[in-house]
Amino acid sequence: VQLVESGGGLVQPGGSLRLSCLASGFTFSRYAMNWYRQTPEKERELVAAITTAGGSTYYADSVKGRFTISRDNAKNTVYLQMNSLKPEDTAVYYCNTVRGGFPYWGQGTQVTVSS
Repeated sequence: VQLVESGGGLVQPGGSLRLSCLASGFTFSRYAMNWYRQTPEKERELVAAITTAGGSTYYADSVKGRFTISRDNAKNTVYLQMNSLKPEDTAVYYCNTVRGGFPYWGQGTQVTVSS
């Protein structure tokens, strides 16, 4: 199983970024996918989740109405569209799935929201 995130960077408050996570080594369409984030001060937190066909999603209260999770099973990719970014969204963002009860993580992508 391999998860590779991309799309992070430096953005001003109020700006937007789209993160991507390319999955390989497993049948992507059969697994729910998640985005987490972590800062040095906080534990890793679940930001958003999406079911196998994308019919159901979950968002943390802190990002509801600003972030959108989606997936393209033909491309083995899950996305996180982040709008109206705030300084408190600054974190390393990780793609995650659970297969056979074992969690798999990408290497993470840094998102920094600062003027």
